Amino acid sequence: MSSIEFFCNLAETATPLPHFWEHTIGSDHAPVALRADWQSQLRRCHDELGFQYLRFHGLLSDDMGTLVRNNGRLQYSFFNADQVFDFLLSIGMKPFVELSFMPAALASGNRTVFSYEANVTPPRDFKQWANLINRMVSHWADRYGVAEVREWFFEVWNEPNLKAFWTGTQRDYFKLYRYTASAIKQVDASFRVGGPATAMSEWIEDFVTFCERNKVPVDFISTHQYPNDAFANHEVDTEVQLFKSQRGLMRQGAQDTRRRAGGRPVYYTEWNSSSNPGDPLHDESYAAAFVVSTILEARGLVEGYSFWTFSDIFEESHFPSTPFHGGFGLLNLHGIPKPTYRAFKLLHDLGTEYLLVDGLHETVDCSVIRKGSALTVLLTNHTTPGHSIETELVEVRLSNATEPYQAHIERIDQEHSNPSVVWQEMGQPEYLAEHEVAQLKEASLLVKEKQSLKYKDGAIMLKTKLPQHAVAAITIEFAKEKEAKFSE
Repeated sequence: MSSIEFFCNLAETATPLPHFWEHTIGSDHAPVALRADWQSQLRRCHDELGFQYLRFHGLLSDDMGTLVRNNGRLQYSFFNADQVFDFLLSIGMKPFVELSFMPAALASGNRTVFSYEANVTPPRDFKQWANLINRMVSHWADRYGVAEVREWFFEVWNEPNLKAFWTGTQRDYFKLYRYTASAIKQVDASFRVGGPATAMSEWIEDFVTFCERNKVPVDFISTHQYPNDAFANHEVDTEVQLFKSQRGLMRQGAQDTRRRAGGRPVYYTEWNSSSNPGDPLHDESYAAAFVVSTILEARGLVEGYSFWTFSDIFEESHFPSTPFHGGFGLLNLHGIPKPTYRAFKLLHDLGTEYLLVDGLHETVDCSVIRKGSALTVLLTNHTTPGHSIETELVEVRLSNATEPYQAHIERIDQEHSNPSVVWQEMGQPEYLAEHEVAQLKEASLLVKEKQSLKYKDGAIMLKTKLPQHAVAAITIEFAKEKEAKFSE
């Protein structure tokens, strides 16, 4: 087997690698955030993966009781929303507030989406909608303090370019945004509000043009993207959708959005390896390789990249019981980490200095990231389904290096950190016993194995095999008493 070669000169100037993928993480809808198991999983994701903000649907839907009509009178209650935000702040996180969906008391129609019947129609009275937003945001400013709320983000609606989520027109959405932004800014001009929160990176240019022409404030641009977006309006199954998709589409979408945003910060508030619930690839090492390669392709293009979602505690269509059912989450129902969770753990442990790497391959990518006196060589072998991919032998040469102290490798692939494979070997039980949960958690662990290196004349050389749809992180440490002083 011939090797694929990559080269990195450690003396070259590094570029910053902010952990933009840790800015925000997605969840289901607001009432789920009151569950103890959901809260436990989110706390773990914050502590172990570094997520700072949380975004979810349905804060204004009737099952939160935010606004209801009783005997002809509008009644406001922000108690349940407060419980969610109190919890977020208690664990060191903050809300990325998605202002959705329409309270029935204000709705102009009866169209709903999801099992929890979220109303997706415009308000029949935009002034009453603005009053709700103003009263709610004023309440949070009083409860948490203006300084705190200035650190939050307010995003208007969810995917209004899709009829499933907005029965109005683009013009109707722009009107909703104008009323919402004005209501928020009346509380404090520094509160951050943005949109258009669209699917498929759409409406960006139209939205920016509308806001600029009408002097409507917009502090950030938000949108969503999945690799099968191009086929979202066609009756094509997931495998065929991904077969037709190509690597690089996610980066291209982010580049286009960045260009159209007019210099404003860009936040992708949803993305994943596919937008299809129940996609088995969500549970496999395929998704982990997708996560790592996609995130590194997005560096320099976005301020936030919010993965959808952190947990399989999720009930858009129904509440599942099968441990591995292709849910969007990083953690399954039992809190068992999937390969994607371990991918985010490897990314979290990276440093913030990104070094240039020479070398090119159709499926294998190599990144070198410095963290203090250590380096991580991060490798992925990934492509979309239906495209050629093989196990590859990868060789990396690091020049202008001091002598390494030791190195270890951590892997995610079919045989490593992949609990769904073990669950399949168990016979795919729908309900897990305690000892089975423990066994699957054990199978999910990242294992550090010794990595052999060669060092000669200021160069480090390493080799490793990389299976299909795999991630490997090779961390090289240098003798503490020497520190790693890289040549200038």
